[in-house]
Amino acid sequence: MHPHQYDCLLAAGAKHHTKSYQLEDLDEFLQQNTGWKFGHLSYELKNSIGKSKSAQTDAVGFPPMFFFTPQFFLQIKAGALVITAEDPEEICKEIFSQKIAADGGVSGVKLQTKLKKDQYLRKINELQKHIVRGDCYEINFCIEFFDEGVMIAPVDIFQKLTAISPNPFSALYKLDQSYLICASPERFLMKKGQRLVSQPMKGTIKRDLTNAKEDEKLKLHLHESAKDQSENVMVVDMVRNDLSKICIDASVKVDELFGVYTYPHVHQMISTISGELKNEIRFSEIIAASFPMGSMTGAPKHRVMELIDQYEESTRGIFSGSVGYINPDNDFDFNVVIRSIMYNASTKYLSCQVGSGITFYSDPEKEWEECMLKAEAIRQVLGAEGSLDV
Repeated sequence: MHPHQYDCLLAAGAKHHTKSYQLEDLDEFLQQNTGWKFGHLSYELKNSIGKSKSAQTDAVGFPPMFFFTPQFFLQIKAGALVITAEDPEEICKEIFSQKIAADGGVSGVKLQTKLKKDQYLRKINELQKHIVRGDCYEINFCIEFFDEGVMIAPVDIFQKLTAISPNPFSALYKLDQSYLICASPERFLMKKGQRLVSQPMKGTIKRDLTNAKEDEKLKLHLHESAKDQSENVMVVDMVRNDLSKICIDASVKVDELFGVYTYPHVHQMISTISGELKNEIRFSEIIAASFPMGSMTGAPKHRVMELIDQYEESTRGIFSGSVGYINPDNDFDFNVVIRSIMYNASTKYLSCQVGSGITFYSDPEKEWEECMLKAEAIRQVLGAEGSLDV
């Protein structure tokens, strides 16, 4: 994995911002505003870049795209805190004079899904018919768990989630009354100088934390898994194709194929693809070529997104989109929004989405079990009452 340049970044307040349905508007915003920019790209941004149309509305309320220049900016690097603000000394005093208290957590959450098990199994069977017909090779199919009329404390939940599942691309993101509580392990795209790096993740196995030898065997099993390698290489080919549209000819290469990385509870298979960006390529062109990311769509990307719109019961919104930053040198780093809780504080609507990669060889029952396992982890963080309503 390529390391982060910073241990932690915190941006608050908006001196300037852009909220638009058109990706090209972001280029103008970036040209007009130097310094740091933070924001998100919703999965629904695909609607404006000619990659299928979602019919549903996002109940959590994030717009397709939002970026801002912060009024207050804190960065921690190598144990040093740097504060950028009109009066950084006053901000520093205020931070150190306050005690951080947990603000209550959650109460009364009971997750339910819009898709019952029998409906899910039928949809997977239908998707596998598309695969047999040659419409696609693999599709990432997601389902939503939700609750309504609930109150949660997002900061407290973020602390719990990252304590249980510390991941390198975690983020707590608030826009108006919409919250993203994210513990993502996956990088979408990073730019450093003229070099672009993408690190798609496909392939997961649960660790054995009680036996080091067995844990090492599981890691080896994942690395040698034909199914996981097949899914991973499909995504790698997609990323190579995406980057080749905006990178210098013959510069796109696979730096690492089927790398297995260890996290607190799972081993993950991650590949790394990079390329040298052509001169005079705008940010909008980079995103138009590569977004949404292949690990959350499937192959071929355009047809798979049409099937996602057709078969998924909920719009994805910011889920399987991206959150990140652009620095003063116009380098950037963006994550993949997975392993996340979305919440609207005004409507009290709570959502989490989970999914898995469906291929010809997928067992629908096992795919359902994988989704339930992923949802159970979120349920525990939320302290949800009762069993999953499925």
